[in-house]
Amino acid sequence: MQFSQQLLSGKLIQRYKRFLADVRLDNGEIVTAHTANTGAMHGCAEPGSRVWLSVAENPRRKYPYTWELVEVADTTSQPGDTTLIGINTQLSNQLVKEAIQSGVVPTLSGYSEIQSERPYGQHNSRIDLLLS
Repeated sequence: MQFSQQLLSGKLIQRYKRFLADVRLDNGEIVTAHTANTGAMHGCAEPGSRVWLSVAENPRRKYPYTWELVEVADTTSQPGDTTLIGINTQLSNQLVKEAIQSGVVPTLSGYSEIQSERPYGQHNSRIDLLLS
């Protein structure tokens, strides 16, 4: 996934109150980051884990940092291998759209248009991605 800015990396100190996490950035600064993922995040919120944060462009935001990614042990591969997990649940549709557009999902190739958050069906339900 392409982020609009370079992410800051650090180590997770703790996650608390579902929406907050304390992180020690690589430069030693300790910051509090907003966590968009309200789930339990089993295996993804271990203290000491390497994490990546974005910085909000809005200077009035209470917590300017957002937790975007975490690096975890890859249990399906060789010992010591890791994988990146997306933490920000608000980015999942954008990630899938980028994957389709770049040909990573071959079964969904060949569509000339991908629309996000579109009304769909007889009840005008919202659909995450509409391919046509």
